[in-house]
Amino acid sequence: MLTALFAAFLGGIILNFMPCVFPVISLKAFGLIRHDGDLSSARREGLGFLLGVIVTMMVLAGILLAARAGGAAVGWGFQLQSPLVIALLALVILGAALNLLGVFEVGLSLQRAGEISLGRGAFVRSALTGALAIIVATPCSAPFMASAIGYALVQPPAVSLAIFFALALGFAAPFTLISLFPALAKRLPRPGAWMNTLKHALAFPMLGAFAWLVWVLAQQAGTTALGTLLAGSVALSFAAWLYGIAQRRHLAGRGYRVMYAVTAALLVAILLPLPGVMKPVETVETTVSTAPIKWTPQTVADQRGHGKAIFVNFTASWCITCQVNDKTSLSTQAVKEALARTGTLYMVADSTKFNADVDDALSQFGQGGLPMYVVYPADGGAPKVLPQVLTPSIVVNALNQAAGKKA
Repeated sequence: MLTALFAAFLGGIILNFMPCVFPVISLKAFGLIRHDGDLSSARREGLGFLLGVIVTMMVLAGILLAARAGGAAVGWGFQLQSPLVIALLALVILGAALNLLGVFEVGLSLQRAGEISLGRGAFVRSALTGALAIIVATPCSAPFMASAIGYALVQPPAVSLAIFFALALGFAAPFTLISLFPALAKRLPRPGAWMNTLKHALAFPMLGAFAWLVWVLAQQAGTTALGTLLAGSVALSFAAWLYGIAQRRHLAGRGYRVMYAVTAALLVAILLPLPGVMKPVETVETTVSTAPIKWTPQTVADQRGHGKAIFVNFTASWCITCQVNDKTSLSTQAVKEALARTGTLYMVADSTKFNADVDDALSQFGQGGLPMYVVYPADGGAPKVLPQVLTPSIVVNALNQAAGKKA
């Protein structure tokens, strides 16, 4: 258990540097430089972020464990298998980007229009940033983290929650430590007019995350859901613009209540149709150019021990590490040639939409989340699980060994 706790904490720290968390680095970075040497403000930022991360992680872990106790085979990142969650998260991130661009401001009543808030809302804002960071981080599984989560999912609830708590502490540690220790916080640059330019620039990573979520939704739910989300995104942008105008009129003492009402009505109109439209549809698409065989447990059982190695790619459209490995390793010419030379059967186990067989396989191999790569030797021997971060040489060597060929 101590090993799993340490692995979860270390994996949480590494998770900060994974590509899935990049969109919210802008919000975290902006929080660090906002305090202008005010150490109490910096501490509020850090503690708020820590609280948001821990509470959200514990809620997700509780739902995950409850679902598994009820017989559902779900794993890390389970909520991103729901098109409705993807759509809502995309709209939240679009709203965050519009806020960074200055279309509207959070807590404008505590400040003059266009200035940076240092008021009472800093703690809540930082806590919400921590919550968003954890939700966005779930498509990734960092080194050390997958084995810790895999261990947690087969333990009693108290042990499981302790491991998820250690993961949350590791994830929040870098930001929180800088905020809490004055010697570190004083080294940060002083705020100034340049902060507004930086604030606007930091909106674009958020827009990139929005584009990624739109693409994932298209894989999951098809063109009807995609069109609904895009229409909702336009309406949300218009609502944010109206809200910004209403905020400025509020400060000036002019009529603003009607614009607030119109904004609220638009938000309701955006959210109401989502549950009926955001539903999974069947797709037959893969991100790897090598022709795959659709994975099922029965297919593997039928093909094992017949003189051909088997390589299984457990992946999903919402798993960013999976997409990076596909582009940098699995789609390279060296890996394609190795697959052909060794006669390896290449199978794809897609978990973009909920797939109970995939989650059962992850549990069987002690892995808490995607990606997972399993190589079955040609002679029917014990399968080997490859690292979560691949290189072409790792895959080629594994294929050569499984097929009994020399490199």
